[in-house]
Amino acid sequence: MNDSTHGASWRTAGLVLLGASLVLALSLGIRHGFGLFLAPMSSEYGWGRETFAFAIALQNLIWGLAQPVTGAIADRFGARRVIVVGGLLYAAGLALMASSDSAWSLSLSAGLLIGIGLSGTSFSVLLGVVGRALPAEKRSMGMGVAAAAGSFGQFAMLPGSLGLIGWLGWSSALLALGLLVALIVPLALMIRDQPLPVAGGTEQSLGQALREACSHSGFWLLALGFFVCGFQVVFIGVHLPSYLVDQHLPATVGTTVLALVGLFNIFGTYVAGWLGGRLSKPRLLTGLYLLRTLVIVAFVYSPLTEWSAYAFGMAMGFLWLSTVPLTNGTVATLFGVRNLSMLGGIVFLFHQLGSFLGGWLGGYLYDHTGSYDMVWQLAILFGLLAAVLNWPVREQPVARLRAEGLI
Repeated sequence: MNDSTHGASWRTAGLVLLGASLVLALSLGIRHGFGLFLAPMSSEYGWGRETFAFAIALQNLIWGLAQPVTGAIADRFGARRVIVVGGLLYAAGLALMASSDSAWSLSLSAGLLIGIGLSGTSFSVLLGVVGRALPAEKRSMGMGVAAAAGSFGQFAMLPGSLGLIGWLGWSSALLALGLLVALIVPLALMIRDQPLPVAGGTEQSLGQALREACSHSGFWLLALGFFVCGFQVVFIGVHLPSYLVDQHLPATVGTTVLALVGLFNIFGTYVAGWLGGRLSKPRLLTGLYLLRTLVIVAFVYSPLTEWSAYAFGMAMGFLWLSTVPLTNGTVATLFGVRNLSMLGGIVFLFHQLGSFLGGWLGGYLYDHTGSYDMVWQLAILFGLLAAVLNWPVREQPVARLRAEGLI
């Protein structure tokens, strides 16, 4: 490869990384602020917390169920069209959510439409793009950078969403956020993602790729560990603001805590991506889940103040989405990047099953017991389980990749 071709290749990779980062910042930044709408919508319509929590839990479930499909389409035909369609559905869901006045309409807009939209504009598709654009030695770092951009979106959009709610009211705030999400459509033009050429002229079918992954114990251990990640982050993201208000702290504290989660996760995901290129990613995941567990224990069983809540946000933020580049990077190491969006999407489905349980169970148990105590205890036990599950995973490419020299 001559210098001009090499330079063009790096420019293309840089443009892909920039476009993916911007899409993730918008998609995930707005999504992380949905917990701010729980109180005003529930108050206006006289809902219990379970109604809103179920819609967001359904969103996560639909997102997870759709993710392997959108990932497979992106792997086979390129990601740009998937991102455009996802952005349009996401924007439409926000617009309809603004006028939702029943559990059914809220589940349709916030659950179904936004859930499908997120499957086309979030990690599995975008990190698959990044994984194919970068060489193996830069892949984990690139995924960390893209995931950090999603965290920056959370940090930037949470105060913005709260400001829009205070200025325009919750309904008009959702319409404004829908306009912002629509920017994903032109941003998709920056992403040039073509299916990879097949070594030796032999194409691995979807069925072969699925059989290969499903017969690998590491694939299932990663998936089950990711279930715990989803349970923890969605429970905290949706219910923490209300939990802090229940503990007689000002509403602004919850928003600040979630913003701190986003701010410190910028550093956490970057560091995780950097370390993942140098150390065992499964062992890093084990350590990460253990640290999460310790942070939750300290938060729940220590006296609660504004400053302890802020400390929780900073500590949890550093560990928040650090699982993403490590988990997806391990999948790429084991099975290659040809079907990364689909296989990463299946692992992510387990994340979203955990997300559904964490989001819905938080509202259900609160409405029936008047407390979040049981869910915090489950988050602690699950964190220990995830640490155990990730420990035995070995970062060794499957025999097919070793035979083809595609490490």
